[in-house]
Amino acid sequence: MESKPIIFTDLDGTLLDHQTYSFTAALPALDLVKQREIPLILCSSKTRAEIESWRKRLDNLHPFIAENGGGIFIPHSYFLENDLATVWSKKIRIDEYCILILGTPYPQLRGVLEELKGDGFGIKGFGDMDAAEVAEVTRLSLEEARLAKQREFDEPFVFNGGQKELSKLLASIEEKGLQYTQGMFYHLLGDNDKGKAVEILKKLYKKKFGNIFTIALGDSPLDLPMLLEVDYPIIVKNFKGEYNRKAVLPDFIRADGIGPEGWNKAVLKVIQERL
Repeated sequence: MESKPIIFTDLDGTLLDHQTYSFTAALPALDLVKQREIPLILCSSKTRAEIESWRKRLDNLHPFIAENGGGIFIPHSYFLENDLATVWSKKIRIDEYCILILGTPYPQLRGVLEELKGDGFGIKGFGDMDAAEVAEVTRLSLEEARLAKQREFDEPFVFNGGQKELSKLLASIEEKGLQYTQGMFYHLLGDNDKGKAVEILKKLYKKKFGNIFTIALGDSPLDLPMLLEVDYPIIVKNFKGEYNRKAVLPDFIRADGIGPEGWNKAVLKVIQERL
């Protein structure tokens, strides 16, 4: 039996150009993915609201992973109810999705961030900024910044301090029972990551299709847990034309190109070799 490919992809700097947020360079591979009805799972530190906007632009109707694995958003009737029940117990249903909850609720994260500020750390999260401030630090438009503030499981933050103070801050986050990770920003989050979410979806796709093989594409340390969960872990070059040293392991596939250009070449190559 032929195996079904499943693709997981980061957005910023991977499928989307770091500076322009364009995915034009990836259109040949995206067209092939759609033509062959290959599930393309957007897996990002972005919020549900942000990813929904990109799903519309990409004409993507598949599940997606938001806020560094904090939540898996699955359209109703996409998987069998019995299969969903076997892979994850903590879930809620809203109009459009069944949401598998892996992360810590945002109000809890904000509570810990306030504690850290009270402890004297110069930390400022997205929840402390208005949309204009978020737009300034992220280079997003004002409307995109509003979507970025609609957080559920993950709080990006900036830190005003030296390396010694940063080390103390990160240790304090762990002492308070939370985790941190780093992409463009540091992120405060619970016991979740992209890899745990990918592992759950892999189980569901195996139940749906039987034999599968998995591909993932990323560009930063935030993507490592996702890349370690798949058969074809692909790292694209960053905007400097380099592979992020903290995000690449010896057995990873190095895409020949920056962001969506590398994404396009790597996806076409794997699909054409396997199918």
